[in-house]
Amino acid sequence: MAKTLGRILTAMITPMNSDGTVNYPTARTLARKLVENGSDGVVVVGTTGESPTLTKTEEQVLFAEITAELGDQYTVIAGTGSNNTAEAIKATVLAEEAGVDAALLVVPYYNKPTQEGLHQHFKAVAESTKLPCILYNVPSRTVVSLTADTVARLSKISNIIGIKEASGNLQLCQEIIDKVPKSFLVWSGDDASNLAIKKIGGYGVMSVAAHLVGKQIREMLECVDSGDLVRAEELNNAMAEINKVLFVTANPQPIKYAMNVIGFAAGKPRLPMIEPFGEDAEKIKDMLKRIKIDFKI
Repeated sequence: MAKTLGRILTAMITPMNSDGTVNYPTARTLARKLVENGSDGVVVVGTTGESPTLTKTEEQVLFAEITAELGDQYTVIAGTGSNNTAEAIKATVLAEEAGVDAALLVVPYYNKPTQEGLHQHFKAVAESTKLPCILYNVPSRTVVSLTADTVARLSKISNIIGIKEASGNLQLCQEIIDKVPKSFLVWSGDDASNLAIKKIGGYGVMSVAAHLVGKQIREMLECVDSGDLVRAEELNNAMAEINKVLFVTANPQPIKYAMNVIGFAAGKPRLPMIEPFGEDAEKIKDMLKRIKIDFKI
């Protein structure tokens, strides 16, 4: 079940119209282009998809639209996590009804639960659905981080099948990999750590940079699998600038701006996010002139 989800998943932006409404046709077009450019599927309504400022209705329409676009051939993972357990359950149940392939469940943010609280939260959500559930650890956003022991406990729940690890903490990633069953999958959620996590036993990536360099990320992971670490390092080094510049200010502001610059109508982020400007904008434009871009308009 888990292996069908794919190793290279783009954490997809949510395109907006000029009036700030969600541009659903463009979202469908983007999802299609991403799988044509190296991804096995997409994550919809994650951090990159501006989940904090989307309404629940908008989220459900996006899940249905992207699932209809990609069908059975590619993967759609729905960001249904919340710091409200009841709301996470409701969103996950509705996403399942929309036909998505899995649910991505972020660590509850702001209310700072204990590790036992996290265990009970994720257990309750997983028990509400038949979907495969993927934990999402991103302490730069949530303050609280899952420990390796808590992840190991949660890995015993049959439909909690993996984790998107975006802590940037390689030691924590190694502890998780050492403590969970081999069937439990670890996706890198931090583009700067993609190669390092793959080399210590990670399964794949849920990537922001894959909007632009999905084929290069795929080649890098395949090189590790084949034992060609020299080529893998070359590719990783070639992508180092994009992995840095796409986080020059908080995601998804840089990637939406970058997509607009290369000619894809991503629209602006919703407030309180804004378009990069000044020095940050110039860094993004300069980077786009230098890197090899896989995405074709």
